[in-house]
Amino acid sequence: MPKDSGIGAASKRREDLRFLTGGGRYTDDINLNRQAYVYFLRSDVAHGRIKSIDTKAAAAMPGVVRIFTGADFEGVGTIPCGWQVTDREGNLMKEPAHPILAQGKVRHVGDPIAAVVAESLSAARDAAEAIEVDIEELPAVIDMKKAVTSGAPKVHDDLADNLCYDWGFVEENRAAVDEAIKKAAHVTTLELVNQRLAPNAMEPRVAVGDYNKGTDDSTLYTTSQNPHVIRLLMGAFVLGIPEHKLRVIAPDVGGGFGSKIFHYAEEAFCTFAAKAIKRPVKWTSSRSEAFMSDAHGRDHVTKIELALDKDNNFTAIRTETYANMGAYLSTFAPSVPTWLHGTLMAGNYKTPLIYVNVKAVFTNTVPVDAYRGAGRPEATFQLERVIDKAARELGVDPVELRRQNFVTEFPYQTPVAVQYDTGDYHATMDKLLQMIDREGFDARAAEAKKRGKLRGLGINAYIEACGIAPSQLVGQLGARAGLYESATVRVNATGGLVVMTGSHSHGQGHETSFAQVVADMIGIPEDMVEIVHGDTANTPMGMGTYGSRSLAVGGSAMVRATEKIIAKAKKIAAHLMEASEADIELKDGQFSVAGTDKSVAWGDVTLAAYVPHNYPLDEIEPGLEETAFYDPSNFTYPAGAYACEVEVDPDTGKVEIMSFAAADDFGNIVNPMIVDGQVHGGIGQGIGQALLEGVSYDENGQILSASYMDYAMPRADDLPFYKVDHSCQTPCTHNPLGVKGCGEAGAIGSPPAVVNAVVDALNRGGHAVTHIDMPLSPHRVWQAMQG
Repeated sequence: MPKDSGIGAASKRREDLRFLTGGGRYTDDINLNRQAYVYFLRSDVAHGRIKSIDTKAAAAMPGVVRIFTGADFEGVGTIPCGWQVTDREGNLMKEPAHPILAQGKVRHVGDPIAAVVAESLSAARDAAEAIEVDIEELPAVIDMKKAVTSGAPKVHDDLADNLCYDWGFVEENRAAVDEAIKKAAHVTTLELVNQRLAPNAMEPRVAVGDYNKGTDDSTLYTTSQNPHVIRLLMGAFVLGIPEHKLRVIAPDVGGGFGSKIFHYAEEAFCTFAAKAIKRPVKWTSSRSEAFMSDAHGRDHVTKIELALDKDNNFTAIRTETYANMGAYLSTFAPSVPTWLHGTLMAGNYKTPLIYVNVKAVFTNTVPVDAYRGAGRPEATFQLERVIDKAARELGVDPVELRRQNFVTEFPYQTPVAVQYDTGDYHATMDKLLQMIDREGFDARAAEAKKRGKLRGLGINAYIEACGIAPSQLVGQLGARAGLYESATVRVNATGGLVVMTGSHSHGQGHETSFAQVVADMIGIPEDMVEIVHGDTANTPMGMGTYGSRSLAVGGSAMVRATEKIIAKAKKIAAHLMEASEADIELKDGQFSVAGTDKSVAWGDVTLAAYVPHNYPLDEIEPGLEETAFYDPSNFTYPAGAYACEVEVDPDTGKVEIMSFAAADDFGNIVNPMIVDGQVHGGIGQGIGQALLEGVSYDENGQILSASYMDYAMPRADDLPFYKVDHSCQTPCTHNPLGVKGCGEAGAIGSPPAVVNAVVDALNRGGHAVTHIDMPLSPHRVWQAMQG
């Protein structure tokens, strides 16, 4: 029987009531007394030298409060990078300055040149149009491979070239990998592009800076996934504000997908400007502005080689990837193509030798950073596409080729550093095959052929690493922050609880699922538990939400804090019942003495905690509040198998997805309804990448897809009804909940499933197509059919 509350119950999301009735409070809903507005004048060229900026006429226009340029930020810190990568030779990556407003040069279309603060947004915009900027346009470099050739235009004059780093992993394996590929019975090679994507969260970015001159305190309201990290980066490294003088509040946030992890120049500007003019300053991004200022995702060009022996066992993998950093290093950009990508190149398979080379390159484009999956989708796409190609070359069943090479014994130490603690890849593949009726595919394909359509089936496996940790390890790998999480549990005298977490919810349903965990541990109704997040003044220092870490890391901190609460409550209950603490049990909100009929209710114990008449204060201090920090000992490793069926119109190349199935192993499940929703959303984004989305630049660095007129987003009629299953559960062995994370899986497993299906359809239709780069637009598919 399904549970109706607590862990495992499909409790309705409590936060949806306010969202669906217009009661959400987003950053743009915040308007402060005497608030001014800022409009950023952004570069319309990709690369140029700023010769002069004349703001006199603009400053005299009605409503203008002040105009800022790069000169106002001389001596102020620049936007920091939060991860430092070391190259193959042991040298640190190149790390150029990223000013709040352009100083000397502009380096991509959208680079902010000046900021007009005015009484209204319209007045600020009008004044910005009156600013006269003289820019000497310079040649732009957009293509990554051209950017690292001799004589290429330099994005940063103070660097020797445009190569940020040349990373090799595991460098000690390189010769052995080369030798294994040389001696292999068969080698499959594939060159592919994982195209640049715009994150397109429903809510655009917003920042409101405020300053209290009486206390010298600054407050930033922002659309952030990790307000504590923003406070640390902006306060300590950019503006020099002590943390106790800086408060960062991230209220309701309408989606992030990674793009709201990072510290942006607009946040620092609004905080700086509010103090400078002694008034609140607000900025709300337009959608077109978001295309040229939000960090983009993906943008890898890769060559992958898979070596097999005569029995079709994988013997080695070698990859060479060019990863676009854009014009500046975003907060976690260097880690995405390296430690979040290279360490996942083993996939679900027992390949003994792997070597990954990544060249990170500066170009005159918008910076690139983590986007839903962050490195894991890129690794999975390479691996699952080359395996499908190998199966076609060898004439073997692609499912059986995967099965033959699956890891089957756990824990499993991969050749790329990480150790999988648990999993069952055969079980998820078995479940997937049950879901899709593979035996009936030929009949479906024949029926489609009668209608003039080509039907194809794509199947693949995936694995990802979530809950990036432990802090000591990632510190050695270049992280400039800890990756623990925190929780404070405060019990009120009448028994209700407030849980203050360092994690942040921006669509994941934390207010529901976190409450389920705590309520289940104590045995009380879920509505007695309130979840508080998003305000650095009211929550313990935490690292925020990304990388499917919230429940595995943040939830574990919450469990540890609640365990401390229960332990103290048992001491109080023991005194109330004149029993030994060791004999006290807690079940369904009642403390009892084992083997007796003595009991006392949760609410009576919590009241006694604050009215300490019946226990010795020299042994137990009053109150019931505990804090815990949790730093995981390992990643978690969700895994699964996905299948997609498509029909292709051979006359137009249009692809229609007929069905999609996902069998995932997320470990223990707290709320199956929320998990279903997370998987659905991820699959939708993955299908969007596979068929529709892509940021395009021309050779001069102009963005050709800076609006929804040109950037194709998936719509409801582009997506099928999904079949999802998460019954194959191998609980994580090293966190107290046994959970693994589910937020990114759909976006990781779905792109190769779609592409595999389209390639299968074309080959069944007599077209010898080995690969098509995403997005698989009708034009690209039609071109592939023409050879």
